Amino acid sequence: MTPSAASSGPGAPGLDIPAVSVTPGDIATTTLTVRNDSDIVEAYDLKVVGDGAEWTTVEPERLSLYPGTSETVTLRLAPPRSPEIRAGELPLGVRILPNEQPESVKVLETVVRVGAFHELRTDLSPRRRRGWLRGRYLLAVRNQGNTPVRVGFTPGQAGEELRFAFAPAEPALEPGESKELRLRVRTAGPVWFGDPVVWPFTVDSRETGEPERTEDRAEEPHAGPTLDAEFVQIPVFPKWLLLLLAALIALLIAWFTLVRPAVRSAAEEAATQAVQPRPIPTESGSDGSSPGPGRPSGGSSQKPGTGGGPGGGGDGPDGTGDGTGEGTATGGGRQSSATIDLRSGAGQSRTGTYTVPEKTVFGITDIVVANFQGDEGVMTITFGDRKITTIALETFRNQDYHWVTPIRIGAKDTVTIDVTCTKPGTPATGQQARECHEVVNVSGALRSTE
Repeated sequence: MTPSAASSGPGAPGLDIPAVSVTPGDIATTTLTVRNDSDIVEAYDLKVVGDGAEWTTVEPERLSLYPGTSETVTLRLAPPRSPEIRAGELPLGVRILPNEQPESVKVLETVVRVGAFHELRTDLSPRRRRGWLRGRYLLAVRNQGNTPVRVGFTPGQAGEELRFAFAPAEPALEPGESKELRLRVRTAGPVWFGDPVVWPFTVDSRETGEPERTEDRAEEPHAGPTLDAEFVQIPVFPKWLLLLLAALIALLIAWFTLVRPAVRSAAEEAATQAVQPRPIPTESGSDGSSPGPGRPSGGSSQKPGTGGGPGGGGDGPDGTGDGTGEGTATGGGRQSSATIDLRSGAGQSRTGTYTVPEKTVFGITDIVVANFQGDEGVMTITFGDRKITTIALETFRNQDYHWVTPIRIGAKDTVTIDVTCTKPGTPATGQQARECHEVVNVSGALRSTE
């Protein structure tokens, strides 16, 4: 408690209030004596004025004094612990207002010395970071004290595997000011295989100096709380990748040691069988039995540009190839062939046929299909009431089919091709054709049934 000060009534000199010191968050008091030197009963209103008026009270705030009497009042100073209450000297006054003689108002002044206090608040986010070599963190710091400070940071780790970098290194903060810093953590080298490695570390904050010092320092430089964090270093190659590589290596070893030799042996055996000559099919005689296995020999007697077959020559308007070709006799029959030449416009479906002559049986062993223009569409080949195949025209230019055992077609049965033209192709001339054009040649042994 500071010494008291006396104040006289009208016409008497007044004394100022002695200086008082207080630290934010604490309470300090001082007293003031008010005396009535007038010849009347006077009431006085007391009010605190100045920068510290918000957190200073006077008790009591109103006095009533007889002439020649006095009374002591108390000033209570309770500044909050806040950065807004800056350290240093503040002016403070008490206004004494007589009710009967307001013109005799007086203001007694004093100086309040606000002590310094220090408080740092820090936060690190995230507290756990994952990466191959480095991790980035955000460090927030706030000066909760009432004096300007400069803050430094010290990282801590059990070993020397991590490197730390702060940007900026030592920020300067005014009371109540906040700043964010970037913290970069880097490891000495990568982890290639295995489990993730956890590197725990700490960050300590401290005051390293002040840009502006006050004359009265109540406290030494302050240290902030210790922050705990982790950097999880993940391996470059995870476990599942190692397992996958091991499985691939095992498959490659199995391929070169087991599967590849077996495939090569099977391919060589199939190639050897393919180059062996096929037997020539023969008819069993005149008893009408089916021809034996084998492929007919002998060439077709078809003339260039016409359809060769047992029943006549040429390609009629309906696309039916019915030309004849006299072949060589084989096992009671003669080798023969027929050509079906069919044209159809884009978006049209047309049918071409060849009819087996009366009293004969046609044993078909070979078919050659020509799509020399590269038309697009669908072709279906039928022997009598048996569908042989359906193929897309755009998948081939020339295609052949062969049977070891002939397919027999009776008298007056037909070989039929159904073509649906989607788009005419472009022949070797380089100009797109106006219509689709397909040619089918069937060959085999033609035998009389008489």
